[in-house]
Amino acid sequence: MQQYLSLCQRIVAEGTWVENQRTGKRCLTVINAELKYDVAANRFPLVTTRKSYWKAAIAELLGYLRGYDNAADFRALGTRTWDANANQNDSWLKNPVRKGEDDMGRVYGVQGRRWQKPDGSTIDQLTKIVTNLKQGLDDRGEILSFYNPGEFELGCLRPCMHTHNFSLLDDTLYLTSYQRSCDVPLGLNFNQLQVFTLLAIMAQITGIRPGMAYHKIVNAHIYEDQLELMRDIQLKRKPFDPPQLHINPKIKSLQDIETWVTLDDFRVKGYRHHDPIAYPFSV
Repeated sequence: MQQYLSLCQRIVAEGTWVENQRTGKRCLTVINAELKYDVAANRFPLVTTRKSYWKAAIAELLGYLRGYDNAADFRALGTRTWDANANQNDSWLKNPVRKGEDDMGRVYGVQGRRWQKPDGSTIDQLTKIVTNLKQGLDDRGEILSFYNPGEFELGCLRPCMHTHNFSLLDDTLYLTSYQRSCDVPLGLNFNQLQVFTLLAIMAQITGIRPGMAYHKIVNAHIYEDQLELMRDIQLKRKPFDPPQLHINPKIKSLQDIETWVTLDDFRVKGYRHHDPIAYPFSV
């Protein structure tokens, strides 16, 4: 929690104003932020200086792992995080490849599960990683990438957190996740939970002990209409100790995640938090 608050304070104190073309808003911005999460000790990086709706973050991650491309499927899992980008993004609404209401196009999990080759066949990156790790293999390329410049125009949004690199060292599994852009008051609250949970889930289904998850962010920013809430409210609150994440031990395979796993299979214990803060969301 302290590293999250330190990043927020750094942006407020040292950030540079940048005009964001997509949203038409200014962002207070810093370059390069590095966070780490102790998955082995189960120190779940859930923000405590405001109430965090952690279930939506995990539901979104499950949708990515399943390769979903429709906001309705994400809603069924328990999150509305893709409603706006699928249905209110002007450039996407005008895109002739959009299939209709709730269509997201070829973004995030679609690339992770069905990366398209020139011959029309597809690559399932996630299955390859799980198969190798279950066999105790690390070819230094256990990489799940959502970043496909050749298909940016086929989706409603370029991926922000775009690459997850797994590493097996002795009997411990590590994860390094890369993010090109981060809305710190809103997005990072989700993203850090997803990095932590992704390593925890992958360790569980491959039978490997989890270690540390490393989270590297290039462009970390606070939008101009979020700044006052961050500076005058959230940064003045004292954080509580981190809670713990508990995942149903019956989840044993990627197929389990694809077929029957729901939010009921995840529980957070010991979560103490301050009151919610309604940060504006920029589409």
